[in-house]
Amino acid sequence: MPEEAAPPVALHAREEGSGPVVLLLHGIALSHSIWNRVVPELAREFRVIAPDLRGHGATPGPVESRYTQTELEGDLVKLLDERGVDSAYVVGLSGGALLGLRLTLDHPSRVRGLVTISGSAYVDAHTRSIVQRWMDTYREEGVDAFGLRLLKDLYYPDWIEAHLDFADLVRESVKHQDFGPAEKWNAGLAKFDEKARIPSIRVPTLIIQAMDDQVVDASHGRILRQSIPGAQIRILPETGHMVPLERPHEAAESILGFLRAAEAARAAPPSK
Repeated sequence: MPEEAAPPVALHAREEGSGPVVLLLHGIALSHSIWNRVVPELAREFRVIAPDLRGHGATPGPVESRYTQTELEGDLVKLLDERGVDSAYVVGLSGGALLGLRLTLDHPSRVRGLVTISGSAYVDAHTRSIVQRWMDTYREEGVDAFGLRLLKDLYYPDWIEAHLDFADLVRESVKHQDFGPAEKWNAGLAKFDEKARIPSIRVPTLIIQAMDDQVVDASHGRILRQSIPGAQIRILPETGHMVPLERPHEAAESILGFLRAAEAARAAPPSK
């Protein structure tokens, strides 16, 4: 049975650079700003578009929206059409990685290549339990406890200890954020499972996984690599779930190397 879908919405997006398009997809309860330290490096060689998905950042969320993958995909197709983009390299973090997978499967002609960061082919019981713990903490213990819980689950402990000012900003920002859209998007992902379909992916694929991710176990990176033909993988040690914040240079370096190779392969004459 097809998912219900509200009409596509216009997405607010940061855009920089020129050349082949790279579409950066943030995760649940985030915004395009998660890519702020990655965009300048990519934009030296590529046209980078980093949208705020519906109900996140500066993009409004329709009241009737259920935040299904179908709706989110429709918004992205609309964005590409509006900006005159036939196909793009899609880079997604966390929930954005799952969305990138779905976009690649459902709209393969619009995707030149795929990079998943802290992603997976399916949402397992462990990830569902982590998300449920966040919701329970928010409702039962309050926003301060919720902010602390997020810091413990999303970031590598040593990184947080070295960035206490950032930790304070996170704990303050959650006090003013509407988590309604995030809760709906999370609910829609509870049964996300594309294990059976991902072997059909035929575009170049890079998987970036964090060894110390407490939300999505690093083993999911190996599952993706083994299931997607020709996929490459990079595993980052001493890194938590939020790779573009903790390791922006390494993330950008890995993505750039992948993009350069993919573009070179596209430009190469066909073998006889």
